[in-house]
Amino acid sequence: MRTNLSSQIALNRVSTKCYKPANAIERSVLTRLEKVTTDIYESMEEGVKQVADKVAAKIQERQRDGKFCVIAAGVGTSLRALYAELVRRHKEEGLSFRNVVIFNLHEFYPLRPDMANSCFKQLSSMLLDHVDIDKQNVFTIDGTIPQESVFEYCSLYEQRIQTYGGLDILLTGIGFAGNIAMNGAGSQFNSPTRLILIDANTRAEEAHNLGVDNLPSCAITMGLSTLLAARRIYLLAWGDDRADIICQAVEEKMNDAVPASCLQLHANATVCVDLAAASHLTRIQRPWLVTNCEWNDKLIRSAIVWLCQRLQKPILKLTNKDYNENGLSELVALYGSAYNVNIKIFNDLQHTITGWPGGKPNADDTYRPERALPFPKRVVVFSPHPDDDVISMGGTLRRLVQQGHDVHVAYETSGNIAVGDEEVVRFMHFINGFNQLFDDGGNACIKEKYAEIKHFLQQKKEGDMDSRDILTIKGLIRRGEARTACTYNQIPLDHCHFLDLPFYETGKIEKNPISEPDVEIVLELLREVKPHQIYVAGDLADPHGTHRVCTDAVLAAIDVEKQAGAEWLKECRIWMYRGAWAEWEIENIEMVVPFSPEELRAKRNSILKHQSQMESAPFLGNDERLFWQRSEDRNRGTASLYNQLGLASYEAMEAFVEYKPL
Repeated sequence: MRTNLSSQIALNRVSTKCYKPANAIERSVLTRLEKVTTDIYESMEEGVKQVADKVAAKIQERQRDGKFCVIAAGVGTSLRALYAELVRRHKEEGLSFRNVVIFNLHEFYPLRPDMANSCFKQLSSMLLDHVDIDKQNVFTIDGTIPQESVFEYCSLYEQRIQTYGGLDILLTGIGFAGNIAMNGAGSQFNSPTRLILIDANTRAEEAHNLGVDNLPSCAITMGLSTLLAARRIYLLAWGDDRADIICQAVEEKMNDAVPASCLQLHANATVCVDLAAASHLTRIQRPWLVTNCEWNDKLIRSAIVWLCQRLQKPILKLTNKDYNENGLSELVALYGSAYNVNIKIFNDLQHTITGWPGGKPNADDTYRPERALPFPKRVVVFSPHPDDDVISMGGTLRRLVQQGHDVHVAYETSGNIAVGDEEVVRFMHFINGFNQLFDDGGNACIKEKYAEIKHFLQQKKEGDMDSRDILTIKGLIRRGEARTACTYNQIPLDHCHFLDLPFYETGKIEKNPISEPDVEIVLELLREVKPHQIYVAGDLADPHGTHRVCTDAVLAAIDVEKQAGAEWLKECRIWMYRGAWAEWEIENIEMVVPFSPEELRAKRNSILKHQSQMESAPFLGNDERLFWQRSEDRNRGTASLYNQLGLASYEAMEAFVEYKPL
């Protein structure tokens, strides 16, 4: 059973010469806009293995020389896979860490005794607890020292590093705001280990990673000068959510607003990224600016949209001169004139627009993104959380129902950890009050349960897991909201499926890996409905990671059916949507569904049915907009872009990309 198919989704066919140049000359041409050595890999797995090779080689080289290998090790999602690979090599290939000295990059301050997920505990659980490192060779910043001793302590930490001859290797990730370690915007490039106030962006990111809302306000961190003193630096980043900040750190001018840009000062620093994280680098996103291109339809569309935005012109007004002066003369030579290119791309984009997401019956579907037949279609919309369906594709969902299709919505997880405790109190208070008003006194269990839950929540400390009863109530709250939204959208309640995939039910931010029981639950639904259309989450870099796992469960189930030769799958198309966080790049859009101001208002009302996910939702992140606001801004932005390119003006649009089973 293949449970990692989402990692093989490749929307654009990037020429291998753009990330695997044949020689040094080709590399120098491709990377002339990059100010830090950047290695791009096809996948995270490939990149992790390459970096692990280099780290292991340095450890073994030092072993042969009878010396310590001194490593400054960070924590975070980007490094997790690397540490897992190093642990595997220790257990399966005998890689020894006996000569390794580890220095933890940073720690929260003041560190509370009840804080379950300190930085050092993370590092220990990911790496140190699983290898043969001598505990005397592990050094971490003490987050409990008195405030008056911090300055002296930081100085001693620096001296301890020098005692071991300095850092051989620095392993770090990069934050969304460009921070490395806890060095946020404004950090000086000559800063040493010090006490800092954690900025708002870093706090929000760390709180999500750790599953803790109330982080300490400060941290003690190695400074940028300490990090830059390492003889070898590896900065790892995976996934398209890091694409923007990687481009800023690598290609833009060095700037203390992006601390990671200080790596431009280092002669032996390497940024290691997969194609997704590299997607905004010029050689990947705009290759025509640095090399000759292997043109395909998507790359041509990307180039034309870029040119339109650069010149603020619609497609059909671009001229030969525009192409020639902006590095796109190849297209004029290829197609004979600007007009020929313009009309091709205009028509391509025009054909992505449809008011009939399920296909228009009795119509020529030659240039439509969906087939006219069969009609009506059986449709399954997979929603990772109980509100992703309306947030991501609420307008399309209503359109499918109104046009007569048989629409099912499958809520893959309970979403219980995203409900605030105050929601539980509110609902329990209502139930208890209802019981007191209308019960004849024979049902005492509600009153007892109310008192028990109220006491638990009063005693609950930050980071404590909810009891199973509270998680159940939180799940019921989300189920009720989802049912209300479905009723509003005229979806029968027997078409609302609550799958409650087991991987999610840990009660913690960190979930279990996908497993066969998860896939079997999805398979059962697909075999029952035998859909003609499937809609699945495609925003694989969502902040909480659940979307990727849920999508993997669906794709694994589809793969099982494909291998079994299921007849229904031959008539099924699979569409990927994105949620509140980002939209598909226009070169990848294959179907876009426009809707009116009234329809946009109806979509907003659907989202508002999920009251527990409004202002009190714990994962809103740095973006202060509520989910309905993000969704509307995204949909309006897509419509505005189409209009700027010279196509029809709509109030809003929802975009989709087709997934073809591998």
